[in-house]
Amino acid sequence: MAKSSTPIQLLPRMTAKPPFSLEVPGQTPVEGETPVRRQPLAIPDFVERPAPDISTVYELVRAAVAKFGNAKCVGSRKLVRTHQDKKKIKKIVDGVETEVEKSWTFFEMSPYEYFSYTEYEQLILQLGSGLRKLGLDKADRVHIYAATSANWLATAHGAASQSMPIVTAYDTLGEEGLRYSMVATKAKAIFLDPHLLPTLTNVLAVATSVQAVIWNSQHQVNQDHVDKLKAAYPHINILSFDDLVKLGKENPVEPVPPTAEDLCCIMYTSGSTGTPKGVPITHRAVVAAVSGASAIVQPYIGPGDGLLTYLPLAHILEFVFEHAALWWGSTLGYGNPKTLSDASVRNCNGDIREFKPSVLIGVPAVWETVKKGIIGKVNAGSPVVRNLFWGALGLKEKLMYAGLPGSGLLDAVVFKKIKEATGGRLRLCLSAGGPVSKETQKFISFAIAPMIIGYGLTETTAMGTLHNPFEWSADSIGAMTAAVEAKLVDFPDAGYFATNKPNPQGEIWLRGPTVLKEYYENEKETAEAITPDGWFKTGDIGEWDKYGHLKIIDRKKNLVKTLNGEYIALEKLESIYRSVPVVANICVYADAEQAKPIAIIVPAEPALKNLAAQLGVEGDSVEALVHDKTLHSAVLRELQAQGRAGGLSGIEIIDGVVIVEDEWTPQNGLVTAAQKLNRRGILEKYKKDVAKAYGQ
Repeated sequence: MAKSSTPIQLLPRMTAKPPFSLEVPGQTPVEGETPVRRQPLAIPDFVERPAPDISTVYELVRAAVAKFGNAKCVGSRKLVRTHQDKKKIKKIVDGVETEVEKSWTFFEMSPYEYFSYTEYEQLILQLGSGLRKLGLDKADRVHIYAATSANWLATAHGAASQSMPIVTAYDTLGEEGLRYSMVATKAKAIFLDPHLLPTLTNVLAVATSVQAVIWNSQHQVNQDHVDKLKAAYPHINILSFDDLVKLGKENPVEPVPPTAEDLCCIMYTSGSTGTPKGVPITHRAVVAAVSGASAIVQPYIGPGDGLLTYLPLAHILEFVFEHAALWWGSTLGYGNPKTLSDASVRNCNGDIREFKPSVLIGVPAVWETVKKGIIGKVNAGSPVVRNLFWGALGLKEKLMYAGLPGSGLLDAVVFKKIKEATGGRLRLCLSAGGPVSKETQKFISFAIAPMIIGYGLTETTAMGTLHNPFEWSADSIGAMTAAVEAKLVDFPDAGYFATNKPNPQGEIWLRGPTVLKEYYENEKETAEAITPDGWFKTGDIGEWDKYGHLKIIDRKKNLVKTLNGEYIALEKLESIYRSVPVVANICVYADAEQAKPIAIIVPAEPALKNLAAQLGVEGDSVEALVHDKTLHSAVLRELQAQGRAGGLSGIEIIDGVVIVEDEWTPQNGLVTAAQKLNRRGILEKYKKDVAKAYGQ
């Protein structure tokens, strides 16, 4: 891609002229449905390939290498050492105050070290040869069960160079979920992080197709884990990633390139209920997804740009965007949620300040944390600093909406330090994986860099909608990418109809070259979700706005009918209440036998302590504060005030609050690896507190 040395300046305002999606010509109207719409670039045909000769992931990587050769491709950091801090805190256990020791781990990381595009290609070809030497062949499956890293992506591409599909599972899935996907897909090899080796002890007894276990040598291995696995399964090859590279180097074989219709990946969705569903994704679908996204954002991203990559690669959004970044000639800098910010590291910068990304992708929880961190620092400053910041933020918003100049001066004078906290190069932020509050999108957009919204699903290879930066809006999720079309279908139960005024509403259905044809060996789910003519029913409720952008109102399964017969949209409420400073995470619960919802919140520790100090409530830890009634009342008032300010109706204003002391992590099963709430698990864990909040 030709790209000028001066990047296009991106501003948080709509400068392009609508409409941003159009009705597909020549269609017959269908009652109960809106007309089918597409991105103008996808009329008459979808943009399925980023270049005419690119039809597979293997071809995409080879073409990127040919274009960008010695440019930096992927970068990683090494763990130098960990530091432990311990302190005694007061905690209420069964109503009795007890002193317990709490420890915090901090990480000391090396600087980034890079592979060029050419070196990366050499690496993946050696990995492919190594897999062949281990006895794997075309169409054999390689399971990946690891956190996001350069070695994760290289393993996937090494497998693709020999036409071997990968199977992905979140590294937080646990033994049961792993067993399911390994047995169902008959995986022949598994790549995993070394601390997960013990998980295989029982799994390999039933996953009898496995011939090789490859552990990621970017991390230290416990030799005892390797020895035990070898003793239990002497017929299985157990080796490190570096050993596999060496094996390939010593036993080179020619690539076996896949075709467009070959399977690239079976990706298991991180459903918070029921058995995981396998989504078969072809090479054609991944390439079409890269092409569909590129049509929208490639004019703004290219060589010289850096994407900080830390979201799970087992999540389709990250998987597609890493491939797109390679196509654009950008650099992937691998980070980790635990080391992103300076707060969790010692004697070094966090990943964001060390890598200095120009593009950052995050889920809503990440952006809320960034926003609250900035507000905390601003509020700790003098009244002059506070007034200057909030005054400048308000002024910048007015300038943007009026299309007037002057924002550059505010950036240089007021927002410079804030921009430096994210490395100083950030030009574009992308939020996906759930609804982000309008307030947070505007805050990040005006204080740091324009935030665009992306929407898609595993089943659609991450394709749905994506804001063009020149169509920036805080009121929608943008128009479709160039690889998918959409329509809205009546959902009468909750009053969503294609004929609704002023905007048509209904369930979002998607179709196109990135949409799955069937779930993996699951006819029942396939019949429920996919129509005979190829439409995927997303389960999301949307509406078209006057610009041809889509808005998401909620998910069908998160619409709850309360005692008075009206529906409440849980995710919409959470996106509004989540922006209260004291909230680190939130789950809104509406009991069908109650008139109003309540909120279960994980508190943000600094904000909770500040609030306690203002109220004169004593306690030096979250554990000591969460049971205080005065504090509960104050938090409830803050949440209710935010709900009213966010335009919620009376029945949407929460009636009670549960404040919990545990973080919600994939490890304790209360959120998925993609940071989606496990509502059932959260409700089960706190059911006594919920009953109390409802006054039962």
